[in-house]
Amino acid sequence: MSTLDDRELVGRLRSRSERLIAPETERDRERRRIVALVTPFLALAVVGAFVPLVYLVRMSLSESSAAIQGLQFGNFRTLALSVVAYLPVVGSGVSADPIYGEVVWNSLWFGAATTVVSVAVGIAIAHGLENYDLPREGLLVTLISFPISLPGIVVAFMIMVWFARTGVLTNFFAAIAGMDPVDLALTGQPPGTTLAIAGLFLGYCYSMIPRATFLLRGSYAEVNTDAEEAARALGATPWETFRYVTFPQIRPGVVGALILTFRTALAIFGTVLVLKALSVITFRFQQELSTGWNLSMASALAVAFFAFTLVFTFVGLRYTSAEVAS
Repeated sequence: MSTLDDRELVGRLRSRSERLIAPETERDRERRRIVALVTPFLALAVVGAFVPLVYLVRMSLSESSAAIQGLQFGNFRTLALSVVAYLPVVGSGVSADPIYGEVVWNSLWFGAATTVVSVAVGIAIAHGLENYDLPREGLLVTLISFPISLPGIVVAFMIMVWFARTGVLTNFFAAIAGMDPVDLALTGQPPGTTLAIAGLFLGYCYSMIPRATFLLRGSYAEVNTDAEEAARALGATPWETFRYVTFPQIRPGVVGALILTFRTALAIFGTVLVLKALSVITFRFQQELSTGWNLSMASALAVAFFAFTLVFTFVGLRYTSAEVAS
């Protein structure tokens, strides 16, 4: 019976393969087009995602810090205990180095803060671009989209040009206020200080605002302007019109922008590497590899980071789908 089933399965696969090569019906031709379109992306996913991810997981479980040898779960145990140890209430009885917990917490709160600000600014810009006839709108759109093409390292150096101790704006405001430029510089300050974090915050938002803006422009294009005009005709203020009429229509786009920008915030590397204002996950990767070449722990961080981002994206997309369906 098993042999007959195997032969039948092989026969079906051979028949379908032949029909893909030499389609006989329109349905067969449609399947061939789908396969032809999917194959390049599948090959790219295998080479650029699946194989490296498998290697990353295997390296995170390696007993060696520089090569794949043996099997252990100590890295993930260290990460879990460190996160728990960093919690103010639960972590008091846990004996572990809280450094990774600090890294995780910094990544979450800083990513969330820059995401909220970037999406809020993106909403305002998209609202202006879609609802008003702005002068030289094409030039404005080009300038807004320009940061998307810049690597994180270039963004960091741009922040340094404007806001370092010798930066243009730093010295300008220092001259007006009669202060020392060192006291106003947003870069070159000790890591973790308010000014240093503010400089990194600007670098993050500069990279993320355009992404949020252009995603939200698509949502604004679908807004029912007749409903907005009716609300204003009935005496609603601009804020009330936005809150009760416009925002419910663009809410799925806002959720999508939050997902995209938060993922971007968690993945920014070059800006953090140059400014070194806050210890986040991507900066910790560099520390693990530069001090002792601990490839195994860096891989464990990357796997945990990837798993969190995947779950967050999945949950966010499910919420977005529910919003669209409702």
